[in-house]
Amino acid sequence: MAIARTRRRELRADYWPGFVDAMATLLLVIIFLLSLFMVAQFFLSQQISGKDTVLNRLNSQIAELTQLLALEKASNQNLEDSLASLQSAVLGAEAERDRLQALLDNQSGAASLAGSQISELEEALVSEQTVSQKALAQVELLNQQILQLRRQIAALEDALDASENRDRESQTRIADLGRRLNVALAQRVQELNRYRSDFFGRLREILSQRSDIRVVGDRFVFQSEVLFASGSDTINTSGSTELDKLADAILELEAQIPPEFNWVLRVDGHTDARPLSGTGRFRSNWELSAARAISVVRYLVERGVKPVNLVAAGFGEFQPLEVGESDDVLAKNRRIELKLTQR
Repeated sequence: MAIARTRRRELRADYWPGFVDAMATLLLVIIFLLSLFMVAQFFLSQQISGKDTVLNRLNSQIAELTQLLALEKASNQNLEDSLASLQSAVLGAEAERDRLQALLDNQSGAASLAGSQISELEEALVSEQTVSQKALAQVELLNQQILQLRRQIAALEDALDASENRDRESQTRIADLGRRLNVALAQRVQELNRYRSDFFGRLREILSQRSDIRVVGDRFVFQSEVLFASGSDTINTSGSTELDKLADAILELEAQIPPEFNWVLRVDGHTDARPLSGTGRFRSNWELSAARAISVVRYLVERGVKPVNLVAAGFGEFQPLEVGESDDVLAKNRRIELKLTQR
């Protein structure tokens, strides 16, 4: 009996050390797994924190790129495509971050997947760093393009300022030329008025004995009866005498007026309002008035007056001196007018 009890005690003592060793081993394994889990959790939190920093930096860069691309949208379509790719990569990284965060929240299978997740996170960070470098390169390219555009804008502004200065100078010169031209024209008009006054004064002297030759305003007026028979454009003998005096006065005027003056003596023919019969040489008062003015001009040219200083015009009955049907009114409206004016 004693021997049997001794054997049982020996057998019982043999199992206990093994059980203790097993429990110790299990405990070490559990401690190791817990340590591994905590280390993995620490690295995951560090990686996620670094990932947030990278993502924040990328988001800031994306905002800057978006503003720059808005200025160069028309000429930077390729950069917009690159930005879209960058945004897609960021969205993928954010999705990966959300997945890891959900995994940490659930804490399910973290220890077994920690190694692979850390590896995937490192790969994602490397990819994002590559994308970030590309984004920085694109930002640098955009900065260079914007600098070039600013230089071009500055050059255009300089050119515009120069053009505006030239325009102001041109406007000033034009205004000055206009003033000088107006002064010169006013002087010429004054001189021409003086010659006109002298010419009409001379005509008054040589034709003062005729009551049917008079001055009306700035015109010297011959009644048609002085020069022509009724309905005719042929200058009569009495008219030739008066036109000879007129030709002498014009020749004196040509000698007095400097050659740079563009002046003419306009000869205007006028009739009364009574219509012609239509059976003679002239079918209307307009034709008769023009023919009489041309006859006077031809006569003066024959007497030596320069044709360049003469103009003939016919007004028919449409510019009467007086309105009425009396013989006296009709006689005053039948006339030849002489007007000294500019060409």
